[in-house]
Amino acid sequence: MEKRIVLVGDPKSFMVGSIVKELRDREFEVLQASGNVDEIENLENKPSVYLVYIDEMAVMRDLFIYLKDHSIEEDISLSVVGSKNDLEQVKEIMPNFRLAETFMRPINVKDMAEKMEWIVEAEDERLQKKKILLVDDDGTMLRTLKNWLETHYQVFMVNSGMAAITFLAKNEIDLILLDYEMPITTGPQVLEMLRSEENTAKIPVMFLTNKGDKESVMNVLGLKPEKYLLKTMSKSELLGQIDEFFEKEKAKQY
Repeated sequence: MEKRIVLVGDPKSFMVGSIVKELRDREFEVLQASGNVDEIENLENKPSVYLVYIDEMAVMRDLFIYLKDHSIEEDISLSVVGSKNDLEQVKEIMPNFRLAETFMRPINVKDMAEKMEWIVEAEDERLQKKKILLVDDDGTMLRTLKNWLETHYQVFMVNSGMAAITFLAKNEIDLILLDYEMPITTGPQVLEMLRSEENTAKIPVMFLTNKGDKESVMNVLGLKPEKYLLKTMSKSELLGQIDEFFEKEKAKQY
């Protein structure tokens, strides 16, 4: 297990320095950054585990807006240290984001470091799971599906067809759940583009749609989607379909 973490906070802060020392004593690799978004963007080979120490919420507000947007495409594990008021503001900025942990000041650095060891271990286990990309222009639908699937799979989200193409140019995915009806670039058009490119041609795709009519299904059979799933499916039905697909893929390897 690689114990790597991005620690965001004022490098001149005594508490940030204490946290860094304790984590490094526990053999963490700590990538440090201030609350500056550009600085975080420029970090190379970032791990998915972030710990943010809030000294001044007003200074870090843009950071949390960035992390909220960043988390749509990259599933990060975020823990935050701050006052009660700070933590409430974070939840207002990121209302649908599930924080891995919140630490209220004043903190016990040793207890925090022990908790971060557990978080990194849990993240390492999560990263072994299959990767699913959700593509849908409906934000509510994206969040619902992510909540349904994230205990079983790594889940990434984009809200348009072109965003999916951009994401797939940089990331490997095991399955795409693709909305059939989207503005500008429809689901079938996205799948046609994926099938035309060597790097994405063989990625399994399942359509998600409210349209179950025969004509809609027939229109995409030539593109060979794995399944055609209705958005009205229950959580258990959807998980059952996806679990069954991966079980069959696993069986093909033997």
